[in-house]
Amino acid sequence: MNESVAKPSHVHPVDVVIMAAGKGTRMHSKVPKVLHKLAGRPLLAHVLAAAQGLLARQVTVITGFDAERVEAALQTLSSEGLDLRLVRQQPQLGTGHAVQQAVPVLADDGVVLVLSGDVPLIRVETLAGLVGACEGKNLALLTLEVPDPTGYGRIVREAQGVQAIVEHKDASQEQRLIREIYSGIMAAPAAWLKTALARLDNRNTQAEYYLTDVVKLAVADGMPVVAHQTSSPMEVAGVNSAQQLAELERWYQGGVAQALMAQGVRLADPKRIDVRGELLCAQDVFIDVNCVFEGTVRLGEGVQVGANCVIRNASIAAGAVVHAFSHIEGGSADGKDAVTVGEGALIGPFARLRPGARLGAEVHIGNFVEVKNSVLAKGAKANHLAYLGDATVGERVNYGAGAITANYDGAAKHQTVIEADVHVGSNCVLIAPVTLGAGGTIGGGSTITKDTPPMALTVGRARQVSLANWKRPKKK
Repeated sequence: MNESVAKPSHVHPVDVVIMAAGKGTRMHSKVPKVLHKLAGRPLLAHVLAAAQGLLARQVTVITGFDAERVEAALQTLSSEGLDLRLVRQQPQLGTGHAVQQAVPVLADDGVVLVLSGDVPLIRVETLAGLVGACEGKNLALLTLEVPDPTGYGRIVREAQGVQAIVEHKDASQEQRLIREIYSGIMAAPAAWLKTALARLDNRNTQAEYYLTDVVKLAVADGMPVVAHQTSSPMEVAGVNSAQQLAELERWYQGGVAQALMAQGVRLADPKRIDVRGELLCAQDVFIDVNCVFEGTVRLGEGVQVGANCVIRNASIAAGAVVHAFSHIEGGSADGKDAVTVGEGALIGPFARLRPGARLGAEVHIGNFVEVKNSVLAKGAKANHLAYLGDATVGERVNYGAGAITANYDGAAKHQTVIEADVHVGSNCVLIAPVTLGAGGTIGGGSTITKDTPPMALTVGRARQVSLANWKRPKKK
């Protein structure tokens, strides 16, 4: 939700600094705070996306707690072409001290935009407005008025503008009545900011170097300090606990739900949907409660998704129905292992489509049927309790309950080919590699180890034997 469609333009190049050194003690987790996930992506990934949407010239991430783990994650989170710099803050001596670590990698000719790695929902448009307020000559602060400012730095103003940011711990009783707070995000001319950072001291109750003290230095230097306000508390909300993370998650998902409904998607309950990636819907799509969408999911016109489904990296064509409790898990968004479901297909309930499942039009995959890396042509049906792996299935095949493809020999996978109009009886084992000829029938309970001819009945099972007067063993 923090990506912008419009491409922002800047008079001055923008170099982003992201503070991501904190431990996040109140998360009560071994995972670094900035790697906890919101909408399926680490908090830090959301902030990186905002920086990239702003067309930042360079992004510097300041790590500290469990730095190796955060830096390893950044290698996968950053996009190609991003000029990413990594610096460390050890020990952690405050926000001012954190940004001081970035000074050696910052050029003098740009605007430095300071972001927090645990504030994931900041919008590109808001940041562009803040950079515009900086104009390459002002210290610009992103602020917000809140009913209860407890714990936040207060914006202290005088007639000529902002004079200081006072941390809550250091604020007087009168200053604590101020409702305009500092969001933790600022933009400043790089050359001046470097000199200001060098002048910070730690004469405060926490004995830390506060980044907010640069405001007093700007006032002393005669540099204008401007406030750019946002009206959205969630946009600048940080994550310090599991409760706050859950609150942001619901706010984010609520925004996604509203956007989907504005496009005409019908949601059974907009409070019970989770989109952890990109969900693209055509007209007249219906989504029931408690569905989770991951990666990139495309739903064609009139698609219906039943309750409690999980769908990842899949394209589902017009008129298809995914019944309740089905699990569709494509491997990658646009690769050969993405899942595709054809027009008018019926999936589930309780079906599982794994990576590489490609279903044609009007295919039926019923309850407790699993399909992996297999192509099913138009009208093929596997309605109950079956497994299809590494298979090519022709048109109008009927695949019986309990039938499986034995596609793995312990060392390699092998293909099963079931040609058009084959009927596979219940409880059959098809030992790959094997081809079932078109129009043939496989008798129930058969184990098929050789290719079968077209239009033939093939039975491969042991002769039935009955032993008269046989007695069961008895316990001693």
